[in-house]
Amino acid sequence: MIRVHPEFAYQSRELGGQIEGILGDPPNRKNYQSVVSALVGEYASGGGIEDLNMLSFALVDHIVFNNPKGLLAASEDYDMGEPGPVFAMASCAGAEAAKMYAAIADSFPELARQAIITAFLYKNPRLWDDEDQSLEQLGVNDDGDDRHDDDDVTDEFAQMFDQDGDDNGR
Repeated sequence: MIRVHPEFAYQSRELGGQIEGILGDPPNRKNYQSVVSALVGEYASGGGIEDLNMLSFALVDHIVFNNPKGLLAASEDYDMGEPGPVFAMASCAGAEAAKMYAAIADSFPELARQAIITAFLYKNPRLWDDEDQSLEQLGVNDDGDDRHDDDDVTDEFAQMFDQDGDDNGR
């Protein structure tokens, strides 16, 4: 299993929440399809909201992944990376979706790169692992040797508020 960039893991979870929220409880597929169709139409026309969640939501039901290993490797870096190779690793089925795919390559190449990878990670959760950011994991290497106790005020901190500028009698 490969570790993906934490922001991609977060965006993948956000996409899942967005899909569930629009589907509703009980699921309303007709409403869901109308939202997706509207987004696809907006992006296909060269417009659309410049938002990662919206773009990945528009892609997720239409995108086909041609190179899963390459997309996993691309998911290690969130901010840097070339959009061209990522676009070549996927495609969209259907005329309107294919038009959208071509339009986002021109309109929002960096954002589209991130949206493609986010949609890939959402659809393939068993291929990757998320970095554990829980409090328990973050405290694993904390041996409690902090320089100052939480209850003590350091001299540096106290002098920041010393109106007279003296060194407390020193």
